Amino acid sequence: MATEFSFGDHVGWNSEAGQVSGRITKVHTADFDYKAHRRRASTEDPQYEIKSDKTDHIAAHKGSAPHLIDDE
Repeated sequence: MATEFSFGDHVGWNSEAGQVSGRITKVHTADFDYKAHRRRASTEDPQYEIKSDKTDHIAAHKGSAPHLIDDE
């Protein structure tokens, strides 16, 4: 089962460019349009918009992609 994240959580994920980190900016619990594509989401399987720490790029990911980063 995927981890559930909240707005503002600092997370990391794998991308084509390697490890990326960023902050959760939106939590989607219903289907939504993202970059001209319909993304499926539900309360049981949410999707997250994440703003990259380095580039300010916004990416959408299923809950199984990111992992929580400890900010300590």
